[in-house]
Amino acid sequence: MLRLNPISKCAFAVALGFLLAGCSSSLLSQGAPTASLSEAPKQAQEQQGPVPNQREHERILVAYNGAYEDAKLEGLVNEMAVRLVAASEQPDVHYRLTILNSAAINAFALPSGQLYVTRGLIGLANDSSELASVLAHEMSHVIARHAAIREDQARQVALVSRVVQDVLTDPETGALALAKSKIALASFSRTQEFEADGIGVGIAARAGYDPYGAARFLTSMGRNADLKSNPGQGHIDLRAPDFLSSHPATPERIKNAQANARQLRAAGSGGGGERNKPDYLAALDGMVYGEDPSEGFVRGRRFLHPKLGFTFLAPEGFVLDNTAQAVLGVKEGGAQALRLDAVRVPAEQTLTEYLNSGWIENIDPKSVEDVTINGLPAATASAKGDQWVFRLYAVRFGSDVYRFIFASKRANAETDRAFRESVATFRRMTLAESRAAKPLHLKIVMVEPGETVERLARQMAVTGYPVERFRVLNGLGASERVNPGDLVKIVVE
Repeated sequence: MLRLNPISKCAFAVALGFLLAGCSSSLLSQGAPTASLSEAPKQAQEQQGPVPNQREHERILVAYNGAYEDAKLEGLVNEMAVRLVAASEQPDVHYRLTILNSAAINAFALPSGQLYVTRGLIGLANDSSELASVLAHEMSHVIARHAAIREDQARQVALVSRVVQDVLTDPETGALALAKSKIALASFSRTQEFEADGIGVGIAARAGYDPYGAARFLTSMGRNADLKSNPGQGHIDLRAPDFLSSHPATPERIKNAQANARQLRAAGSGGGGERNKPDYLAALDGMVYGEDPSEGFVRGRRFLHPKLGFTFLAPEGFVLDNTAQAVLGVKEGGAQALRLDAVRVPAEQTLTEYLNSGWIENIDPKSVEDVTINGLPAATASAKGDQWVFRLYAVRFGSDVYRFIFASKRANAETDRAFRESVATFRRMTLAESRAAKPLHLKIVMVEPGETVERLARQMAVTGYPVERFRVLNGLGASERVNPGDLVKIVVE
C-alpha cells in the first residue's frame, strides 16, 4: 500500500476468486486503482527494455517480495551451489542463484539456469545436505529436461512476458500472471520428477553431501504441508504455489530417494556424507520467519501494519494471510472469507458514491450508508452473487481508501454482525504499538538437560499448534525426542 497501481477487472476477479473458490466472478465490475499492502521491488527499466531472462527475474522478484539479503546466508548457499555445479554432469552450466524473501516453501529453476529458493524453504531444512538435495534437484531439471519440454516452457515464459510487458503496466497484476506461469514452469511429468530425484541425489553425493538428505527433506515438506492444511493452525500461505504444488512429495518419491541413497552408498560413491548441521543452523540464526517487516504482520486474528499505521481484528475463527495484493482471510470450513486492499479515491468523491461507482456489481442500493469507524469516514453496502453474499466497507484513511470485502455463503444477522464488529476494530496504531510490532525470527538454541519438545515449543512465538510446528521446523517425527546438546530452531519475536 506504499505504492498505488491500477488493477484491472480481470486481475481483481482472479485475486478475489483465488480467495473465494467457487465464488461467481459475475459480481465484479470495473476495478479501481489499487494500492499494494507491501512495497514491491522497483524494476530496473532500460531504454530498450530488459532482456527476457532479466524480465522474468524481475517478475519473480515482484511475486516473491524481492530478494532476501543476508550476507551470511548468501555465502553458505552460494558455496553450496558451486560445489554442486562442480559435481554435476554439466559443470560448465552457469547458474544464477537468488534467495527469495518469501515464507513460501518453494524452489524452482528457469530453463536459462536461473535458480530460486525461498527463505521459507531454507528455514525448513535442518542441515546442508537437505538444502543441497533441493538445489541439486532443480539443477537436474535444467540438465536433464527434454528439449521439447524446455522449448515449450520457454515459449510459455515468452508469452507471459509479452502479455505482461505489452498489456499490463501493473507489476502486481504481472505477478498474478506469473504465479500461473510458475506452475507450468515447475511442473514435470512423473518420470521427469523421478529422473531429477535420481540425478540430484547423485550430484549431492558426489559433492560430498549426505545422500539421505533428499529423503529427509521430502518427509519434512510432507509434514509441513499436512500442518498447513489444518485450518486451525494459524497461517495459510496463499501468496504463490509452493514446492509441493509442483513437486509432490509422495511416499513413493521418498522411498525412491532412500533407495537411490542406499545404492550410492553400496557402490562406494555416497560421498563423505556431510550434513554440517551446526554451521547450517548458525547461518539461519536470526533469519526472518513468516512475513517480511515491510508487509505487515499477522498475529492470530490480528493484522498490524506499523509502516502504514493501521490494525484490525478478523472475526472469530478466521485464519489470515498477508499477500502482496491484499490481506486475505478464510474461516474454518470455508463458508466465510474476507479481503482487505486499498484504492486511491478522489477526495471530492464521497464514499457512498464510490460504492455505487460500479467497481462491484449487484449492490443493493437501499443498503448503502455512511458510517464512521473509530473517527474515520466510511461507507458500507451489501451485495449478492450467485453463491455468496457480501458486506462491503470503504474506509478513508490518510490518502487511501481501504476496502473490506466480507463474503459468506449464507446471509444471516449473526454473520453480518460479526463482519460489522470486525471492521469496527480497524483503527490507527499508536506510536508505541508501531514500535513494539516486530517480525518473527528463527533462533538457534542448544537443548539443555531435562528439556523436552513440549517445553521448547512453549517458547515458540506462534499462534496455534506450537508442538506440531516445533517438530516440523526441526524435522522431528511424532514420537522423536530432543537430546541434551542438540541444536534446534525456535521462532521468537
